[in-house]
Amino acid sequence: MLLAALGALVALRRRRRRTLPASAVILSPRKSTVFARDGTVRSVQSVELTLSRRQLDQLWNAPNLENLARTYWLFLSRVTWGLIRVVYGRNERSVVLLGRPLTLLRFDAPEYVLEPDHGKVTWRIRDGLLVARAGRGCGFLGLDVRRLDSGPSGSHSEDSGAAADGSSAPSRDGAEAGDTAKVRIEVEVANFYPAIAAGFSMPVYEATQSAIHVLVTHAFLRSLAKLRLARSKVGRLRRAAGIAARVRREGHSGAPLAPVSRSERR
Repeated sequence: MLLAALGALVALRRRRRRTLPASAVILSPRKSTVFARDGTVRSVQSVELTLSRRQLDQLWNAPNLENLARTYWLFLSRVTWGLIRVVYGRNERSVVLLGRPLTLLRFDAPEYVLEPDHGKVTWRIRDGLLVARAGRGCGFLGLDVRRLDSGPSGSHSEDSGAAADGSSAPSRDGAEAGDTAKVRIEVEVANFYPAIAAGFSMPVYEATQSAIHVLVTHAFLRSLAKLRLARSKVGRLRRAAGIAARVRREGHSGAPLAPVSRSERR
């Protein structure tokens, strides 16, 4: 009976994966977390998504990098049944348990890197209950996205339709149109000083917080095969893309606008 139930569960998961608009393959090795002698930790988990080139072109715009960041924070809240959530401040992001003052991690506002085939959002770690005293102001959390194809096919506007703000996914028909494309998404924590390791030991940290982080991150990366991104609460890049699109449509002839910020601290 137990074997039959497990077999049915596996079959159900396979059917669900076949209905997703993209396929996700976790690339992270087993030893994706490195512990240095000075007490710092570096942990990298990555996924390779395979989808149609049309779908990737629809999603590949600056606002969706910001939407991806919001999707990550929402996933953390949902997977913990709302016990952990993110509080947005003017110049910071706080990961809290239930609410303040139980701030697990506090970050500076995000910094963005925008390139034709690459994007990255980085939050520098400020402090928090999970950060050792010696590690305050050190380390960062980053989301890195890189196209593994030759880049967008044809011209594509950053404000094209619902996909530009992450409010909906590309149509299922896009999965069958054109050739396929690949994108690699990576979550990295680097130069992090865990308070658990400082207060107890590195093996205790490895068996608790580190193990949970890897499991949750892998689940988040697999969930991206749905190609559904949450809408950013801040919308800095969305507003910048909208302004640029309006200028192009109206044929603005004045002084050129500054490009979308490569590094944003809000």
